Amino acid sequence: MKNILITGCSSGIGHCVAHGLKDRGYRVLATARKPEDLEKLASEGLEALYLEVSDSKSIQTLVEQVHERCEGELYAVFHNGAYGQPGAVEDLSRETLEKQFATNFFGWMELNNLLIPLLRRQDAARIIFNSSVLGLISLPYRGAYNASKYAIEGMADTLRLELNASNVDVCLIEPGPVTSDFRKNALAALKANVDLDNSVHAKKYRGQIKRMEKVGPSAPFTLPADAVLQKVIHALESKKPKAHYYVTFPTYLFGFLKRILPTRWLDKVLLYVSKSEMQ
Repeated sequence: MKNILITGCSSGIGHCVAHGLKDRGYRVLATARKPEDLEKLASEGLEALYLEVSDSKSIQTLVEQVHERCEGELYAVFHNGAYGQPGAVEDLSRETLEKQFATNFFGWMELNNLLIPLLRRQDAARIIFNSSVLGLISLPYRGAYNASKYAIEGMADTLRLELNASNVDVCLIEPGPVTSDFRKNALAALKANVDLDNSVHAKKYRGQIKRMEKVGPSAPFTLPADAVLQKVIHALESKKPKAHYYVTFPTYLFGFLKRILPTRWLDKVLLYVSKSEMQ
């Protein structure tokens, strides 16, 4: 039985992947930060561990628990726990940006670096980062999230090169729209950290809020979280896992357009696509 640590398992992708891998015979260590989520995960038969990924002490405590529970044998880590901070770049304070990076980037890399010595000791191991189509292209009013995912892409690509001679493979999962609580959490972050009424972007924010409050999928080509699970399974079980795994049609489309279009032409496409989010 192979051990895998998954962060951000309270809902959505993390919850789906945790159960999907458990059903395939993996021993899953599933993290969450809210007591009620930890209780739910435990009641569902998962080994639930507390993690506040933006807190260094919490990360260090988790790594100690992983060593104890796995007795030195950890096959993989799936970095997943994150959130999206909406808002125009000019409306984002330094504190708000730091919060975004503390959760989406610095916490991931601190946890990752503490686990690498353990992963190096295995015959084979995997590091999997859940990135986004917004790590490939940018959309307006996604600056903080775009930046955090671009950072993960760059760090993961560098790490893959540095670990090339080791037994540790590094993979990036790049989903487009996937069914989850992401939109609900983004709406809360927008209201908490952006002065909506006094912004020059107030009208567009009202359109964004209307879209984020919509029940059900708000973007075309939205797939269930199981689509990500299938890519994670391939990354874990293939002898030669891919460096990048696209998920959903928009990721394939924008990945292709970014390769073939001049930047200004791609900007026009992205601005056109973003109009539907402002209505």
